[in-house]
Amino acid sequence: MIPQINHAPGLSPQVLSYIETLQQQGFSGDIATDYGARLSMSVDNSIYQSLPEAIIFPRSVADVAMISRISAEKDYQSLTLTARGGGTGTNGQSLNQGIIVDLSRHMNRILEINTDEGWVRVEAGVVKDQLNQWLKPYGFFFAPELSTSNRATIGGMINTDASGQGSLVYGKTSDHVLGLRVILADGEMLDTRPVPVALAEQIAAEQTREGEIYQQVLKSCRDNRQLILDKFPRLNRFMTGYDLRHVLSDDLQTFDLTRILCGSEGTLAFITEARLNITPIPKVRQLVNIKYDSFDSALRNAPFLVQAQALSVETVDSTVLNLAREDIVWHSVKELITDVPGEQMLGLNLVEFAGNDRELAAKQVSDLCQRLDQLMQAREAGIIGYQCCTRLDEVERIYAMRKKAVGLLGNAKGHAKPIPFVEDTAVPPEQLADYITDFRALLDSHGLSYGMFGHVDAGVLHVRPALDMCDPQQELLMKRLSDQVAALTASYGGLLWGEHGKGYRGAYTEDFFGAELFRELRRIKRAFDRQNRLNPGKICTPLDSPAVLKPIESPTRGSFDRQIPVTVREDWRGAMECNGNGLCFNFDVNSPMCPSMKITRNRLHSPKGRATLTREWLRLLAEQGVDPRQLEQTLPQNTLSLRSFISKLKNTRQAARGEYDFSHEVKEAMAGCLGCKACSSQCPIKIDVPSFRSRFLQLYHSRYLRPVSDHLVAAVESYTPLMARAPRLFNFFLTNPQLQAFSRKYIGMADLPALSSPTLKQQLAGHQALQTSPDDLRHLSLAERQQYVLVVQDPFTSYYEARLVSDFISLISKLGFKPVLVPFTPNGKAQHVKGFLQRFAGTARKSAGVLNELAALGIPMVGTDPALVLCYRDEYRQVLGDARGDFSVLLAHEWLNQVTAGRAEQQPVGEAWYLFPHCTENTALPQSGSHWKSIFSRFGAKLETVNAGCCGMAGTYGHETRNLDNSLGIYQLSWQPHMQQRARHRCLATGYSCRSQVKRIEGEAVRHPLQALLEMVS
Repeated sequence: MIPQINHAPGLSPQVLSYIETLQQQGFSGDIATDYGARLSMSVDNSIYQSLPEAIIFPRSVADVAMISRISAEKDYQSLTLTARGGGTGTNGQSLNQGIIVDLSRHMNRILEINTDEGWVRVEAGVVKDQLNQWLKPYGFFFAPELSTSNRATIGGMINTDASGQGSLVYGKTSDHVLGLRVILADGEMLDTRPVPVALAEQIAAEQTREGEIYQQVLKSCRDNRQLILDKFPRLNRFMTGYDLRHVLSDDLQTFDLTRILCGSEGTLAFITEARLNITPIPKVRQLVNIKYDSFDSALRNAPFLVQAQALSVETVDSTVLNLAREDIVWHSVKELITDVPGEQMLGLNLVEFAGNDRELAAKQVSDLCQRLDQLMQAREAGIIGYQCCTRLDEVERIYAMRKKAVGLLGNAKGHAKPIPFVEDTAVPPEQLADYITDFRALLDSHGLSYGMFGHVDAGVLHVRPALDMCDPQQELLMKRLSDQVAALTASYGGLLWGEHGKGYRGAYTEDFFGAELFRELRRIKRAFDRQNRLNPGKICTPLDSPAVLKPIESPTRGSFDRQIPVTVREDWRGAMECNGNGLCFNFDVNSPMCPSMKITRNRLHSPKGRATLTREWLRLLAEQGVDPRQLEQTLPQNTLSLRSFISKLKNTRQAARGEYDFSHEVKEAMAGCLGCKACSSQCPIKIDVPSFRSRFLQLYHSRYLRPVSDHLVAAVESYTPLMARAPRLFNFFLTNPQLQAFSRKYIGMADLPALSSPTLKQQLAGHQALQTSPDDLRHLSLAERQQYVLVVQDPFTSYYEARLVSDFISLISKLGFKPVLVPFTPNGKAQHVKGFLQRFAGTARKSAGVLNELAALGIPMVGTDPALVLCYRDEYRQVLGDARGDFSVLLAHEWLNQVTAGRAEQQPVGEAWYLFPHCTENTALPQSGSHWKSIFSRFGAKLETVNAGCCGMAGTYGHETRNLDNSLGIYQLSWQPHMQQRARHRCLATGYSCRSQVKRIEGEAVRHPLQALLEMVS
């Protein structure tokens, strides 16, 4: 039995008192103090881990002011506050041990736009892609680009002065910030904007907090002007922490306090709102993908490409390219980056041209291509080929792959993983190739592998050396490498921080800028935050303060993970290898990952959050000397003794009375998972939450009783065939309002579907598909068997949607084949979902045995429901290994795509059809939509795939009372807007659960694409 984990770091009385005071004074946001929530905020996209004392989620500027004002009171002045946005920082910028103030959950409103003057006003929690999606109808976009744009917040971008692709033209975030609304450490509000120096001097003379700040910043920047110009490198990308260089305009006539706050990483004030300038969307975007025989060739060719007046030049090395080839993202770009016959592509440059003049852009591309042809003919510059992307969707697909490159590096095989700590160095672009040669020599001297990509036009290189941070010696090597890279970068006139902020690397600031300017940074910190309470330990400490900066060797995730035995880490890879990239925080409701995160906006309910809690659960088990693998092996085989039941009952009652067990927090996070498995393919690291969730649930329920609903769900394939013998009788009970109310309250299940009446057997009465058994086919020749198709049943379509199976059999017949309905054999998917893994293994073995026997006939086996068919491929492989055999059950589109391949595609006639794909199918088989499109085209019909994310049903998730509100909410976020825009009778869905959700909410069902095809051939 899994032990109780009843120890977790508590909260200090001071923190509890502070929170109570906040609530008493009308704080309107959320507050989280449980261990799980704090753990979810203890990591970001860096190697570090720091457990905060509490998390506060303000809803308004007034809430933020209250947070600061109360914390400045005498009783709470030792508390520290750290702002957090999307948590995408690669250097621990938003990690700290005090109170985290998360502005991303609620403060994400777009407040105002002025298209005539070209600006927009937003709250700090607005995500960059969210803003650009909102701006698009106006013809504008917010220009600074970055790879984490679908989850990075504007506040975070400002605090790190973020930039990325296209910065030579578009600049950094600070170049687009017109003004800020900030809250100071004492709760006072301050609005910033560019003002004449004379006005700045007047403000500085006032006896106010604003005057004190203006006075210090004005003095630091003006008195040290020449030193600032001499010390700050003239690079397109540079991070200083506090941008002394640009506070004063070049003519010294304008003063802008905003520039001090851009890049300050929350150490000076809370940024709550920003007024941003916006850029007209270019009408033309074209991309040239240039392939090289080496990464060095790609780097050395970059200056020539910059001279071609490109918007940007991005580079990717072979390590990243090879990882991309193994990821789901490659299917979207493989025809745009084809291999060169007889050559090995070891480097790639992406050269973009953009603007409003189509002819000019076309000429720029043509001129570049001509020059590339000349170089290739002369066998110069290492160029082995190139391809042009002239359509916007092609350009966007390439950049989607490039953006995912950061996360893909974390999916390298082995214990050592490419990690961020020296990954955004910046040097003069003309010296980049030589610099990288030295950089590579340094890494090679330590015997390290690494991946490289970056913005060669700006001299910024992203390098991630592969280290095993669970190894104490390699953790020490990280610090030594940091020192060596800092020295190397300085020798080339560059900076250690070209793009991703300082965070735990702030200790190198004085080395680059000197003691005199570092002292000015400290004076500015003192003016804003004398008591060092805002994100302490980052960038600098207040002058005259005894506080110190956080060292680069601060506690890392590896220092915690190494406490878990290596065998357990390897066995629970899905949870252990999450690298924090946070792609699961994607704001886009049409993205399939992660629906529970999207509806709750709670990072606990994300693959990253669930992985973080599972890692800690494994660590705490290790502390008690417990090996979860041994526990799994000693679990009773599908039996429950009276003694075990009494023990579980006792433990469950104690839990109901509030007895703490950290396992309950992990269970709560797991309970919110829909099991859609989008994470298993969409996540760069392939974090498969449903797999380790099932293992956790199995162990958790070795100590605690299961709810009745779990047993009902797991047994659905046992009792449903029996109920289907009398569907009208059971439907009477299933649809009875009183029994439905009872089910909701006492069983925990809602809106259960009605059984099919007439049944599948009644619908197929007299049909050859029912009268022929697979055994009847054994005496036929192989050629004769090819006329047949074996239809593999699942419990949902066969018993709750029998018309679909009947229609599929009719379609098979009309296509000239002979369908045979295989007798129903349980699949076990529901058992796996609920963590009945021993029962699932038994079901899988039995089902695999049946299907392997059928496979010996050499007849195609086809199923209709994606979740169940894909279970044969994935979960069966996990639980059975080689014992699964080599049987193959096809999905309907896979079989149809094969048997209709000889048909020519026809000019579509009539109204279009709209396909809403099942989320598991859409992510595991990304080409399924294009296959359905081709199939429909062969029958003279147009099919459009609707990118609508998750429907919110996900098997039985949407039927469970505890999930009902979230299930309906997910549908409203994703599918409902798309459904309302289209004629319902033209909408199609491949998933049974999806069709059930539509019927439940919209009152009328949508059909499967098979049924639309049957209509066409009838």
